Amino acid sequence: MTLAEDDGPESGGDDLFAAEYVLGVLAADEREIASCRIDADAVFAHLVDAWEARLSPMADAYPETEPPIRVKEALDRRLFVAEPRAGLWSSLAFWRGLAAASVAALAIYIAVPYLNPPAEPPRLIASLAADGSDVRYLAVYDAARREVGLSHVSGERAAGKDFELWMIEGKNAPVSMGVIPAGQTARMIISSAVQEILAQGAVLAVSLEPAGGSPTGQPTGPVVAAGDLKSI
Repeated sequence: MTLAEDDGPESGGDDLFAAEYVLGVLAADEREIASCRIDADAVFAHLVDAWEARLSPMADAYPETEPPIRVKEALDRRLFVAEPRAGLWSSLAFWRGLAAASVAALAIYIAVPYLNPPAEPPRLIASLAADGSDVRYLAVYDAARREVGLSHVSGERAAGKDFELWMIEGKNAPVSMGVIPAGQTARMIISSAVQEILAQGAVLAVSLEPAGGSPTGQPTGPVVAAGDLKSI
């Protein structure tokens, strides 16, 4: 059963399905289902639009960049290196039309082998939920910025209580990553030690704690949401 078919509390229903579509973490078949529903289902399309607006601030820190001039040079070599041939192949208008129509697609194809950029730090995502709880978060770990971005999907903290984020590695004791700020989105800076563990794909969990966070350094209230970090 796909997320598109399951509206139960375990999956988060269409709202979570729309969020995962926007983040680009769905399997190919589920992404195709979501694309079809956007065209045919106005309510689902509205959810997708809402998530795009909600998550777009997370991309503000990544400015647009232009490809180096060697990408253009590589395109020229690939398109125009051959000697002109008779007929259609010698037509300047044909070549200009071909270059204009194909440059967008070829730029990606050619840039990869010519640029050989260094590997980017990982970005991981986790869908945080738990049985019997209506609290749900989407978490994105950005190694380059050393932060975890959180988007609040559903569930409210009780009066006089706070949500606290924890990292769990295997059977080790949970490590607090701090009290989650109130609001639809939040960013939490993490320490270098925690960053090294998160890069391996740890579990994130949210517990309900007294205002200001756990007084003991370990969870004292119920775990209301949890999930594995996975590669985007």
